[in-house]
Amino acid sequence: MPIASSTATSGRLLALLSMLQVRRDWPGGLLAERLGVSERTVRRDVDRLRELGYVVHAVKGPDGGYRLEAGSEVPPLLSDEEQAIALAVALRIAVGSGAGIEEAAARALVTVRQVLPARLRRRVDALEITAVGSAGPQVDTDVMLALTGAVRAREEVRFDYRSPGRPDDTGPRPPRRVQPHHLVVRAGRWYLVGWSPEHEDWRTYRADRMIPRTPNGPRFTPREVPGGDVAAFLSARFKGTDRDAWPCAGEVVLHLPLAEVAPFAGDGLAEEVGPATTRLVTGSWSWAALAARLARFGTDIDVVAPQALRDAFAELSVRAARAATG
Repeated sequence: MPIASSTATSGRLLALLSMLQVRRDWPGGLLAERLGVSERTVRRDVDRLRELGYVVHAVKGPDGGYRLEAGSEVPPLLSDEEQAIALAVALRIAVGSGAGIEEAAARALVTVRQVLPARLRRRVDALEITAVGSAGPQVDTDVMLALTGAVRAREEVRFDYRSPGRPDDTGPRPPRRVQPHHLVVRAGRWYLVGWSPEHEDWRTYRADRMIPRTPNGPRFTPREVPGGDVAAFLSARFKGTDRDAWPCAGEVVLHLPLAEVAPFAGDGLAEEVGPATTRLVTGSWSWAALAARLARFGTDIDVVAPQALRDAFAELSVRAARAATG
């Protein structure tokens, strides 16, 4: 009997904590109704949460109740099963995020695993999460916090920027200025997307190359990135165009089965034509680059369109012949 009672109390504490986290104020009567207990029991459970380190304030008045505030110390982890699994997944992803928190995330994952019940620990251990591709350059945690804080506060940031191929000792330079709108990760690298008042245009910066200066600049009114989708906007910038499409796109038939083409089609469209032929529609930043990209399949290629791609293959063949005899 005591064991069952303890289990019920623990489950009720978890439910109470979850409820307090989803809204600012909870009337005591409503909490009691949701939990199926008396208001006196709610008061006792609130006292137990306080003993565990959670700061729960009593709100006076006719609609008085309880409010959960941030405490001065980190309280013990209390989660339901779904939250525990979600936390473990997030920590495993964070280990390879390049956000400068890999070591802390790995230690936190170990801590979380140790406090889980055996059945949940088995589920967490069964998770197989593999990062595709190599992790990008690590971003200092302080830089991440400074940038995310500026995005939330809508404050202009001033920063120094280490441009690739340029030495750091080229003399003092004025700080760059940008109105930060989004901090996003793409292919293992973190990028800040913002509006430059100086250029009156959108700019993208590698977060690992940024050195923020303090204090931040003035507040700004947020804008919407072109197209309204920051992922599509960033993808288009990397493709050298104003839209999420390659500036040079073509259609070919590769003399390979679809199974051998699909894994290397990237963002192209691959479709089976026959048992040993595949239609591929793809693009690149130039016609020469597109021809070279297709040539790496190491098979016969029939160009469907456009003529510019045929011309690029002709020029590539001349250069290849010159390289072979040179």
